[in-house]
Amino acid sequence: MELVFQDEPYAKSCAATVVSAEPGAIRLDRSVFYPTGGGQPGDTGVLRLADGRDVEIVGTVKGSLPGDIIHVPADDAPLPAPGDAVTAELDWQRRHRLMRMHTCLHLLCAVIDGPVTGGQISDGKGRLDFDLSEMPLGKDEITAAINRLVDGDHPTETRWVDDAEFDASPELVKTLSVAPPRGQGRVRLLDIEGVDVQACGGTHVARTGEIGKVRVAKIENKGRHNRRVVIVFDEA
Repeated sequence: MELVFQDEPYAKSCAATVVSAEPGAIRLDRSVFYPTGGGQPGDTGVLRLADGRDVEIVGTVKGSLPGDIIHVPADDAPLPAPGDAVTAELDWQRRHRLMRMHTCLHLLCAVIDGPVTGGQISDGKGRLDFDLSEMPLGKDEITAAINRLVDGDHPTETRWVDDAEFDASPELVKTLSVAPPRGQGRVRLLDIEGVDVQACGGTHVARTGEIGKVRVAKIENKGRHNRRVVIVFDEA
């Protein structure tokens, strides 16, 4: 399958052909839909059929093989037939909010010096857990530091390194609980110029200024060595 989202995160739709379709699982030969992984939820949207019908996609997940993506249709959605031509179209507003928050969490990694033990992104909110006995910064300090990086409008770039180069650079892995995607002979990185670089398979905005204002909603103690930082968009 061609993973359009990997190199074109701003692609809102793409033409595709149905490979297989059954209740709960539709596979295409190419897709803009990102599957759940790395803390980022899978995309939602529609598959538009040539006869005018729409197949609502309520989630996207990874299959059992590398590069296998399953588009999960709504229970009452019509199923296309193998060989049908479709247009795969994202719920772009939701995806873009997820992209903004995902990039924001990379900024949080740059602000707090500590290994990451977990994380999750949702629509309008995100959090990271750090392996720290004490949080070195308070809510206001973290909020101000992240927003300075947002206002700096730093460009971001996704690039690939081969397995050997990646294995020689352990600092590229900041999450202890989630291993970066492997098996292709290369590993994908997100490089925020002058700020942060680490392995990541998710979708991101092109510049940090696109994130918009954020704030730390809360810092929680989740164990002796677990400090959770929750970030939300500061829409006000």
